[in-house]
Amino acid sequence: MSAGAAADRPRALPSRATLRLHLRSRVRAGWARVRSSWALIVQASVAAGVAYGIGMYVFGHEMPFFAPVAAWLALGFSRDRSMRRVAELAGGVAIGVAAGDLVVHVIGSGIWQMALVLAGSALVGRFLDRGPMLTTQAGVQAIVIVGLPQIGGGPFGRWIDAVVGGLVALAFALLTPTDPRRHPRALAQAAVQELAEVLRLLARGLRRGSVEDVESALLTGRASQPALDEWRDAARSAAELARLAPAHRRHRAELERLVHESVLLDRAMRNARVLTRRSVAAVEDEQVVPGLAEVVESAALATDDLAGSLGTGHDPRPARDRLRAVAQSLDPHVLAPGDWKSQSLVLLLRSLVVDLLEAAGAAPADAHAALPEL
Repeated sequence: MSAGAAADRPRALPSRATLRLHLRSRVRAGWARVRSSWALIVQASVAAGVAYGIGMYVFGHEMPFFAPVAAWLALGFSRDRSMRRVAELAGGVAIGVAAGDLVVHVIGSGIWQMALVLAGSALVGRFLDRGPMLTTQAGVQAIVIVGLPQIGGGPFGRWIDAVVGGLVALAFALLTPTDPRRHPRALAQAAVQELAEVLRLLARGLRRGSVEDVESALLTGRASQPALDEWRDAARSAAELARLAPAHRRHRAELERLVHESVLLDRAMRNARVLTRRSVAAVEDEQVVPGLAEVVESAALATDDLAGSLGTGHDPRPARDRLRAVAQSLDPHVLAPGDWKSQSLVLLLRSLVVDLLEAAGAAPADAHAALPEL
């Protein structure tokens, strides 16, 4: 390995510090998922409880196991609660339970009965619907029915419970419509805040001349990749839902914009990691101009503004204006006259800020035009 490559490679932080940084990123991403999903989980849990109560107190079943199972499977914490999807899942559960109950009461349970009921319920599911969800759920529930002993409720008690759970799920899906933008927005805010944290740590390291702070920034950037990936996947799923579901088509433009912004922010994070990696050698050699830390800090503040606007769906104009001001200050010959190492860092920062400007709504040509000419 060459001396230059060895200098560019960051030294490992102590294991406790590394663990703390990774844990902090994971906790932030985890809380973002909780914030975006808690209402859906509560709704599905209440629906399961209602279904269980109906099976127990209305139909008199001792243990209406399949009522909450059907309600939870049909709703769960998915943001896709279109009536078609919920009906497919609830119908699959009901078909599987009915097929299993019928086989168990006519020919008993065993190895060949298990195979027979699985094949029969899956074929019925394929006949009724072209989607995979109904057939999958029909097969799974048929397996459960044949494998579990009968628990009260008469010969078709378990099927009645499954129907009750499916109807309760349909009622909740109808009465509690969800906004498909909520989850991608929350994940977008969390992911962009991760980038802002990388830039803050980098600015602190440049200001103090601290290699440890710069390496912390690099580790934070590496640990943030799952948050970016999750945002991109959630945005794509929500955009596909908006294209298919008439009720959500009015959100299609914002959701497709979130997909585009997730790609730009992923690129910006990669640029930030390269910038941070290159900054290690500059800090070690004490060749960082004083003004660079302030510019990186300004970029971090603008990134925080962008995170807030993405999380709420508001116009990112304040972030765009602040980023444009940062871009206008990125003249390597003014910031770092005669210092080629600091100038190379400024050039990397220019690319990062262009990505952020585009994510904040600037056209590509306008984003590049905001930079001073070289």
